[in-house]
Amino acid sequence: MKTRHKRLLFVSLSVSALVVAVLLVMNAFRDNLVFFFSPSEVAAGKAPTGGTFRVGGLVGMGSVDKGPGPLDLRFTVTDTQHDIRVHYSGPLPDLFREGQGVVAEGRLNADGQFEAAKVLAKHDENYMPPEVAQALEKAGASHPGATP
Repeated sequence: MKTRHKRLLFVSLSVSALVVAVLLVMNAFRDNLVFFFSPSEVAAGKAPTGGTFRVGGLVGMGSVDKGPGPLDLRFTVTDTQHDIRVHYSGPLPDLFREGQGVVAEGRLNADGQFEAAKVLAKHDENYMPPEVAQALEKAGASHPGATP
């Protein structure tokens, strides 16, 4: 094989390896990318039907129901315009309570109920996840964690 052919083969293999590496990285990002939606956006059909996403708002007052299992829980997340029913099995954050900001990560089931894999709550009195605060502000609602 001539030097020219060896060089061409090396460049071709290098470009192919680079393309494969970029595709693997992009696939990993796509699998780990989770978007945020408000209950109003979920009701409007903007959320992915088969994929994982986050939904956030306020835990509805009087909406928390304990299920048959010790860690089984159902509650409503609202942005004051629309509500979405959430089912979660697992330990809740210590700061989870009605009327407070919450973000749940999971997917919609066939019945339109959100099956959460993770539930995140605000961490102090004056903090609310930025996505939740923006969604509530867009809905025209005030929230308990708002700073004056």
